[in-house]
Amino acid sequence: MGNADSGLSEAGLRRLREVLESHVESKKIPGLVALVGRGGQTHVEAIGTMRHDGGAPMRRDTIFRMASTTKPVAVAATMVLLDECRLRLDDPIDRWLPELADRRVLKRPDGPLDDTVPARRPITVRDLLTSTCGLGLDTTAMGSPMMSAYFEQKVYGENGWMLPAVEPDEWMRRLGTLPLMYQPGERWLYNVSDDVLGVLVARVTGRSFETFLRERIFDPLGMKDTGFHVPADKIDRLPPLYAPDPQTGEFNVEDQAEGGHHSKPPAFQSGGGGLDSTVDDYHAYFRMLLNHGMHGAQRILSRPAVELMTTNRLTPEQTTALQTWARSVVHLSHGQGQTGGWGFGMTVRTYRGDYAPVGQFGWDGGAGTTTYADPHNQLIGILLTQTGMSTPDSARAMQDFWTTLYQAIDD
Repeated sequence: MGNADSGLSEAGLRRLREVLESHVESKKIPGLVALVGRGGQTHVEAIGTMRHDGGAPMRRDTIFRMASTTKPVAVAATMVLLDECRLRLDDPIDRWLPELADRRVLKRPDGPLDDTVPARRPITVRDLLTSTCGLGLDTTAMGSPMMSAYFEQKVYGENGWMLPAVEPDEWMRRLGTLPLMYQPGERWLYNVSDDVLGVLVARVTGRSFETFLRERIFDPLGMKDTGFHVPADKIDRLPPLYAPDPQTGEFNVEDQAEGGHHSKPPAFQSGGGGLDSTVDDYHAYFRMLLNHGMHGAQRILSRPAVELMTTNRLTPEQTTALQTWARSVVHLSHGQGQTGGWGFGMTVRTYRGDYAPVGQFGWDGGAGTTTYADPHNQLIGILLTQTGMSTPDSARAMQDFWTTLYQAIDD
């Protein structure tokens, strides 16, 4: 479909398809859906099958578990509240989230939970947006008392699943029993801030996080297949999630479609990793970001809100922490996510380490998803699979997707 409108070459898109087909033909990934958007043009490939043993083919409207690729979309709810002055960046969150008021902070992040000092200041909205509130999953210190406490208190890991499994108020209560690992604003830490933001949005608006997202983001953008679970009349469009055995490559089912984690509304609507979606829904959202907050004639977010989200917010010291962490995470150590910076809910490329230019923004998900937008080339790429990151196979497919996609630019 390459043409002058999109500035993507026929030959380049053909190579992109061939490379993706080779990953499916290798039998390491049962199926995938890829979307490339540039200018007014979109190009979609649906390759392989929903299940590893064949059956229904992948389709353009197949619904995938977005996992951490949820973060760049979920954060938009908070930006709406900033635009409307219902929140301010440097407001303490204590008024809405009293469970996180008057924090104690560990003297050493890997030290005992009772060896603490008082927080120097309250946690602010900005700290949550930049993932610097002092709470997070530190995979470089999995054996530390704090990491153990997350799982013992079942803040995470209930049902063996890395999403909160209880109602938001109970989850906040559990989180409130724990100290911070770092002083507020000091260090970038993964994931917890994104889940807290969902609770903040619900409490400020007086409605569920999903309801507010639907009213202000999903419905206006026509994201009709995006939500925190897949309803029964669409469950046939959700593949099982596989976690291949690292030794044998056997396709273990980590999450069924029917009767699985995404088949009914969750107790906790996780901004860190709970959304299900399609390539077209995600394309609409990222296209809105490239259009500085506009969707057609309708404004979804203000231009400065989008600029804040999609440019680097971290200091050099915080960036170093992000880099160290990215190398330690299983799906990122395969080469994903090492792009230098972080905005709100997404990574922002601050140096050129591969085929993509500085300024590209987006994120990857442990369930085998990647979505980035590139303002310089006005380009969006989305690759969704049902193959988790227990092996490097889906990460390799993602890298080859980006490598071939950038070669297809022809202008």
